Amino acid sequence: MTTQTSDSENAATRGFGFALSAYLLWGLLPLYMKAVAYIPAVEVVAHRIVWSLPIAGVVLLLLGRTADVKAALRSPRTIMMAALTATIITCNWGIYVWAIASDRAVETALGYYINPLVSVVMGAVLLGEKLNRFQIAAVCLAVLAVAILALDAGGVPWVSLALAITFALYGYLRKTLPIGPSQGFFLEILILFVPALAYIVWLQSRGEGHFLASSPHDIALLLGCGPVTAVPLLLYAFGAKLLRLSTIGLMQYIAPTIVFLIAVFLFGEPFSGVRVVAFLLIWLALAIYTWSMFFRRAEPVTEPV
Repeated sequence: MTTQTSDSENAATRGFGFALSAYLLWGLLPLYMKAVAYIPAVEVVAHRIVWSLPIAGVVLLLLGRTADVKAALRSPRTIMMAALTATIITCNWGIYVWAIASDRAVETALGYYINPLVSVVMGAVLLGEKLNRFQIAAVCLAVLAVAILALDAGGVPWVSLALAITFALYGYLRKTLPIGPSQGFFLEILILFVPALAYIVWLQSRGEGHFLASSPHDIALLLGCGPVTAVPLLLYAFGAKLLRLSTIGLMQYIAPTIVFLIAVFLFGEPFSGVRVVAFLLIWLALAIYTWSMFFRRAEPVTEPV
């Protein structure tokens, strides 16, 4: 019994280390994306895809899970679902890269803050999950915050909403893939590889690319798009398998908090007045949502355990 407890604690410690590393890397990602801000977002995303494939492939070989991918490639339904999730996450990446380059990092932070609340609403709408009163209150506060930002800006904060919705939709559909996290990531990247590589070759043929004929600095940055994309995703996949859902749910606020701090204090993006009020409402909503995850008593649990 003691041995089992010790093994469980060791697994949780390793899982926490994996997940924490992933969220820290995601939080620091705007620094890298700002370094490549002079390169068009679509080209950056294409290089993120192309240079992620070797890393994901090596990890699969080391884990000995290539048979899972071979089986998935023989299933048209799995390929179609993977193509759909790959398309959604590519849209998410594209919006994110463009937003950082366009000095809208605060909006990306807001998007990933409201993502768990969007996921809750999606579960209620698509899966018929019942929301408890804490979750309803949290969602209402988030809607109020978005409405305040929309009224102030004269339009909806589409960057934040697009990031939150695409990532929530990706997470929802990703669960339907009958394949593990690292195998699924490799399959998605494999599907995206050919169009991404074709786009890079097309740019180079027109003299518009930033790779082969560019400076060593450009080449190094574009090659680095692979590790900064693949490594945190794989670390998260390993961590999520070893941790409770509630722990992962609490840790997911680490990345947007770091992004927010970088946006305000390093990038110097404006944050005052209406934005302060909106973020306070979001933080209150997340506090209530987190409370509902850990301290629900009488009301039924809606998240999987």
